[in-house]
Amino acid sequence: MKIRARYRSLRGVSAAAVLLAVGAVGCSDVSEAVDGAKDGAKKVARQRSVYSLDIGDCYNPNGKAEGTAYSVEIVPCDEAHEGQVVGEFAVDKDGAFPGDDAISAIADERCPVEAQKYAPDTWGLPKEAALFYYTPTGESWTTGDRAVSCTYVADTGTLKGSLAGASSLKPEQTTYLKGSNGLYEALWAHQPETDTVEDDLAGYKAQAKAVAAALDTHLEGLAGIEGAEVGRLRTTLTKAAGDWRKAANAADADAFYIAYDPAFTGIDPNESVAARKELGLATTVPADEAEVWAG
Repeated sequence: MKIRARYRSLRGVSAAAVLLAVGAVGCSDVSEAVDGAKDGAKKVARQRSVYSLDIGDCYNPNGKAEGTAYSVEIVPCDEAHEGQVVGEFAVDKDGAFPGDDAISAIADERCPVEAQKYAPDTWGLPKEAALFYYTPTGESWTTGDRAVSCTYVADTGTLKGSLAGASSLKPEQTTYLKGSNGLYEALWAHQPETDTVEDDLAGYKAQAKAVAAALDTHLEGLAGIEGAEVGRLRTTLTKAAGDWRKAANAADADAFYIAYDPAFTGIDPNESVAARKELGLATTVPADEAEVWAG
């Protein structure tokens, strides 16, 4: 999933009131002017500083999709909106501002985790939803700002309704999603920067070790869930865990490749569709994940 950053600003909300002059015009024009004035007044009343966003807030940004933001328009979630706040955390750093890249790297790692606490089934998200975040700027950092707000924003069009999902899940659904999300987090969070195993065998082995550990945790959770399809998935993932452990212990790049191919194939999201259906979860593999395993 592509993550793009949006930055906060030190300055607060600057609301501009628009005055509409009604002269010698027809009733239709007057009516349109009054409606426009009402809409404008409602939008002004809905303005909130980006410093005071709360998890669950649905909103429309003011201005461009990316860049410095001062305020947003908070709207009811049952109205069409462009974004929703789905997580937040504080950057645990003191001293001088570490820079936009450093803050973005932290948000890249933390926001997917925080967002999944609010909307655990990422397969059930609207296809147009992409993860964004508001972060401190160098200016706001000097005032003590350390907050990061994680949001889903519509890449195209708008969203409708809340993305909240954690509170409506059954225990077995929660267990499954926690294990599954942890598995793919381990895979991508430990992805080496080099393209070839030969250039960073140690890094790829570390990734394999992390994935094997995440699979073990996932399998422990699946062991407590009944169902024929869940059982079949457990068998598939048990083999995959063994292959990932072989990759983690590979003596050289050739041995790593031999283990890695079946290991990666074994965690293909398509392998979990039937189990997800049995559990009553979303069953359409997100396009970005489908593309990765399609090769």
